[in-house]
Amino acid sequence: MRSFLGRDILSLKDFSRDEFNRVFQVCDDLKPYARDRRNGDLLKDKTLLTAFYQPSTRTRLSTEAAMHRLGGHVLGFSDAKMTRAGDFYQESIKDTFHMLEYYGDVIAIRHFQQGAPAEAARWASVPVINCGDGWGEHPTQVLTDLYTIRTELGTLDGLTYLLVGDMRMRTMHSILYALSQFDAEALVVGPPDMSLLPEFKAELDAVNVRYREIESVADGIAQADVIYMEPVVQADYTKGRVERDAVLPTTPEAYRVTRELLAAKAKSSSIILHSLPRMDELPSDVDETRHQRYWVEAFNGVVLRMALLSLVLGAVE
Repeated sequence: MRSFLGRDILSLKDFSRDEFNRVFQVCDDLKPYARDRRNGDLLKDKTLLTAFYQPSTRTRLSTEAAMHRLGGHVLGFSDAKMTRAGDFYQESIKDTFHMLEYYGDVIAIRHFQQGAPAEAARWASVPVINCGDGWGEHPTQVLTDLYTIRTELGTLDGLTYLLVGDMRMRTMHSILYALSQFDAEALVVGPPDMSLLPEFKAELDAVNVRYREIESVADGIAQADVIYMEPVVQADYTKGRVERDAVLPTTPEAYRVTRELLAAKAKSSSIILHSLPRMDELPSDVDETRHQRYWVEAFNGVVLRMALLSLVLGAVE
């Protein structure tokens, strides 16, 4: 197994099974800090720099919270338009990150452009963590999801994963890459214009990922151990709530998970994950069912990022 010390976390495509398990072991070791809401001193001499070119609630704040829980320091930006990296000059990734490497010991980046974190890692001598890049990947979110599944169900093997949503999204890419390392099957459901792209299917086939495309949630929910959701309808995030049309677009029934559908067809032991925010694909009354795990998923986001920061900065081996 490769060392994590000084390593960039850019993709799950090249993660081995042993590497997944090592990250999850460190999560178990560090979880008491987050659970007990206390800060340690494991990274007291280290600084995290957050470079977020896209809006974020959970990913940015959980990454920053993770560093604080480990006793470290945080600086950075959450709106590139307020920096010279995103204003009139539109400073290059090379120039920005060749500079930012001097301000911190590790950099967490979210960017609207696929491949931007990899480009940043070319020019930064400190570890770079991909917190979402366009239509690319979202490795820290999916590591969080997998750790949640492992904690809740005791394993990642022998499970059927029902993936619901836009299959072009970065979370869907990362989780399907990850499933190449586990004895699992994915049932994939999304609108035809949001289906798996041919080139991505070729990648999955090359690493023997087991997946089947189905037409609706109802066709696969009875088999699912894990129901993994993303929206197929997105709000217009360029407008405030009061500026939008009075009637928001609705999610077709084929891609919704409702309390009624869960009661009628789902396994009693199945769990639902959703990285949030949600639209109407997952009604709020599902929150009160035994299937809901998206709140513990949010908690685990801090734990997972604590583990990654500790590993890449050498606080744990």
